[in-house]
Amino acid sequence: MYKNICDENDKLQEECGVFGVFCNDPDKDAASLVYYGLFSLQHRGQESAGIAAVKDKTLECRKGMGLVGDVFNPEILSQIKGAAAIGHVRYATSGASSIENAQPFVSRFKLGSIGIAHNGTLTNADVVRELLEDAGIGFTSSCDSEVIINLITKNYKKGLEKALTDTIKFIKGSYALVILTDDALVGARDPNGIRPLCLGKGEDSWILASESCAIDAVGGVFVRDIEPGEVIIINKEQVLSFSFSEKTRRGVCAFEYVYFARTDSIIDGLDVYSARLRAGQILARESAAAADLVIGVPDSGCPAAIGYSRTTGTPFGLGIVKSKYVGRTFIAPNQDLREQAVSVKHNVIRSEVEGKRVVLIDDSIVRGTTSRRLVSLLRHAGAKEVHIRICSPPVRFPCFFGIDTPHRKELISNTNSVNELCVSLDADSLAFLSVEGLLESLHCEGGYCLGCFIGEYPISVPGETGNS
Repeated sequence: MYKNICDENDKLQEECGVFGVFCNDPDKDAASLVYYGLFSLQHRGQESAGIAAVKDKTLECRKGMGLVGDVFNPEILSQIKGAAAIGHVRYATSGASSIENAQPFVSRFKLGSIGIAHNGTLTNADVVRELLEDAGIGFTSSCDSEVIINLITKNYKKGLEKALTDTIKFIKGSYALVILTDDALVGARDPNGIRPLCLGKGEDSWILASESCAIDAVGGVFVRDIEPGEVIIINKEQVLSFSFSEKTRRGVCAFEYVYFARTDSIIDGLDVYSARLRAGQILARESAAAADLVIGVPDSGCPAAIGYSRTTGTPFGLGIVKSKYVGRTFIAPNQDLREQAVSVKHNVIRSEVEGKRVVLIDDSIVRGTTSRRLVSLLRHAGAKEVHIRICSPPVRFPCFFGIDTPHRKELISNTNSVNELCVSLDADSLAFLSVEGLLESLHCEGGYCLGCFIGEYPISVPGETGNS
C-alpha cells in the first residue's frame, strides 16, 4: 500500500508521543486514561498506537497499525485494565513502518516484566544492538526502543534504579521515555532535553506525557517539565527524582514550537501559542508586505498569522479551510497526484481572497509541494497577489534526533536561494523568519537545537554532519 499523503509528506514529522499513568487506587482503570491521553497526542504519530497496562504483577499489551480510534475499542481496552499503564503513538523515522516496530515494547523475564515507550532516536543504536547481539540477546524489530528495553533487562538484577542509570548512561541521542514495571512508572529525558516530557497530577494518580495538552485531556493538572537528564520513578510509596548526567548544553528542539507541538501545550515553561504569535509579530517586523489580507495555513500557521496581522494592521482572515479527515494513509501514488491532493486537505474560501493582495503564513517549507499548490489555489480563487511568509528559518539540514527529514538534496531551501524558491513557488514575494527572530520568539531560559536550520547540533551525530 502506498503511504504518501497529500501535504503531510511535505512537512517534517515528529516520530511519536508517549503517555503514562500510575494510579494509587488498584481498582482504577489506567488504560482508559492512557487511551484518551493518546488521542491528544495523535498529531505526533498516526502510523501505529499501543497501550500496555499492569495488573496483579502482569503486563498486558495491545497495539496495532493506524490511529488510536482504529486500534482500540471498548472490548480491547477491557483486556488490558490495570492501575498503571503506558501508551504510544508512532510515526516511523527509525525502523520500518510495521507492527513489529509498534510500541510499547514489553519484555517478560525471570525477575519480572517491563514495558517501554520511547520518543526520539538513538545515535549509537547500531553499536549497542551489535554488542547485545554478541552477548546472545535477540531482536524482533528494527526499533531503537527494543535496544533500550534489552539493556534495562540485562542490568535488572542490579535493581531498577541502577539498571536505569546504567542503561541511560550507555545510550546516546534523543529520548523521552515512559517505562512500566510490575510496581512502578518511570520517566526519563535525554541530557539535552531534545524531546519533551512533562509530569502531571490527576485524582489519586500521576501522569507522564509528551505534551501538557494530554494531561489536560484526562482532567489532570500540569505539575512541571521533566528536566533534561532527569529520571523520575513513581510507585505507591513515593515519587523519586534523580539526575543521571552532568549538566550539559540544553538543546530543546525548536521545531516543537514551530510546528510539532499542539498549540495549547506548554513545553519547558514556554506557551506554544504565545511563541507562535511572537514569531508572526517578529516576522512582520522583519519582512512586512503591502497587502489586504493575512491568512494562515491551518493549524500551526494561524497563530503566527494573527501575530503578523496585529503588528502590520493588515486584517486577518480564514482564507484556507483544512479537512480534518485526511489521515496519513491517504493514497497518492505519484508526485502529480500528491500535488493535486493538496486541494483535498486544503481549500480556499474564494469570497475571502478574491481581488485581494494576500499574505500567506506557514510554519515551514520542506519540499515546497504544499506552498506551490496553495499559491495555485489562491490565484485560481482570484487573489491578486500572493506573498509567502514563513515563521521559521529555511530548513537546510537533516535531523538526527527523531524527526523525519528528507535527504539534504530534497530540502528545497538547501538547493535554492530565496529568490529562486520564490520563482519556483510562483509567489509574488517570499521571506523567512531569521534565526535571531526565532530565538527572540522563544524567549525563555535555556538553549535550543537549531540543527535543521544551521547545521549545528547539541551533540555529535553520525554520518552526515552539518558541514557536509
